[in-house]
Amino acid sequence: MGAVEHTLFAFMVGLTACGLAGSVMELISGRRLAFVEPYVSPAHVLRSLFATACAGPLMFANEALDAWWQSRISASALISCGCTATVWALALGVVLIDIASRAGILLGLADFSA
Repeated sequence: MGAVEHTLFAFMVGLTACGLAGSVMELISGRRLAFVEPYVSPAHVLRSLFATACAGPLMFANEALDAWWQSRISASALISCGCTATVWALALGVVLIDIASRAGILLGLADFSA
């Protein structure tokens, strides 16, 4: 695979993980995904950090869309937020692929015979 394929794969991994985490969080809490309670709380910093790291791009996109619908941000700011969420999902994918790769090596599942 070339660089473009690797980048697209990492983005799709991040987007999938983000969507799964966000959907599970919404199903459990029964509330829309956003940077508010019960997802982000100063009383539960580690839980908030994990939730934001995993489902943050969707939280950010939801907040940006709400702000745009309420005319609190412009269309160019919405596009900027969309680009930020995209890069965030890509970074999440890179981190998850790296974690999976290292876990596979530690478990002896890696095949280096190619």
